[in-house]
Amino acid sequence: MKKILFFLLTIFFTVSMMAQELNCQITINTQQIQGTQEKQIFDQLQKALTEFVNNNKWTKDNFEPIEKIDCSMFINITKKNDVGDYDATIQVQARRPVYKSTYFTPTLNIMDESFHIVYQQFTQLQFNLNNFQDNLTSVIAYYVNIILALDYDSFSLYGGTEFWNRAQIIASTAQSFGEKGWMPSEPGQKNRYWYVDNQLQPSFQGIREFMYKYHRLGLDIMYEKPDEGRSNILNALELLVKVYQARPASFNMQVLMNTKRDEIIKIFKEAKPNEKQRVLEILSTIDPANTSKYQAINGG
Repeated sequence: MKKILFFLLTIFFTVSMMAQELNCQITINTQQIQGTQEKQIFDQLQKALTEFVNNNKWTKDNFEPIEKIDCSMFINITKKNDVGDYDATIQVQARRPVYKSTYFTPTLNIMDESFHIVYQQFTQLQFNLNNFQDNLTSVIAYYVNIILALDYDSFSLYGGTEFWNRAQIIASTAQSFGEKGWMPSEPGQKNRYWYVDNQLQPSFQGIREFMYKYHRLGLDIMYEKPDEGRSNILNALELLVKVYQARPASFNMQVLMNTKRDEIIKIFKEAKPNEKQRVLEILSTIDPANTSKYQAINGG
């Protein structure tokens, strides 16, 4: 009996370990609708989403516990339309470890202000890539695939293509159901549809190449070769000039620079004068609205 129990436990823990790619902290904030009697609904929703993201198997690869991707989703409930029907925003962040260090580098920091949630307490969350179940699981699954796409792109050149394609399928499938954030016709081109569609366009290829060269050829060698790593990061930033010239002020570039701005400043504070001059030229070109912030590289 003990052997059978041990065998079953072994299978359970092995499957659990293999099925988890993400270590995601999900927080739901309801301060803007205080006074409602729905705390239990939101507690249950937070638990259900945490299990949905962390316990589902999202890739074909097997992840060791140490390899799981750290990420977070902060959901801010902004309006109650009815019981179980809410408007919200969602901020999604992710990071990955840097080789031979205790440092984690951010790979995503994106704010989505068009998140409509319909959820009844104890409803089982279901997702099918090719069939729209509901907006809640589609939005969450979309961002799971974005997190995976960026992480895989940072370890191998264009390694996240499968997950970009999945995110695009989710966006395309959701368009027929009238929810905000999925439609190409929405003004501003700053939504889920355009973010993933842009990322797969040839004119944005430089962003994906940047993700690989910045992380794998830059940050990951800086412990042993700091000067070479910083030089490779500078070369990676050069790739973004062509992206900006092709599509100035695109949503994708804004998301990337919001994610990386503070880190780039820290890296180049230690650079040689000629590198500082060149990186400031690049940054003022690709992120002109924040030129003054980059003066911190020179101690300004």
